[in-house]
Amino acid sequence: MEWLQLLILLICPLMMIFCMKGMFGHKNHDHHSNSSNNLNDKMLNLELENKKLREEIEALSAMVKKES
Repeated sequence: MEWLQLLILLICPLMMIFCMKGMFGHKNHDHHSNSSNNLNDKMLNLELENKKLREEIEALSAMVKKES
């Protein structure tokens, strides 16, 4: 009976090691890379949109100045 308890005690850490290796394997690294690329694309889109909005504000400000 003692060997069975010892076996169970040793299996738990081994299972934990394999589970952790699976979670932090290469698949997760690729996902992180894709995620950062996606964030960079979103940031570029926001910067372009910000630039367009600033140009619109400047155009509207110029129109208001002409009217006054």
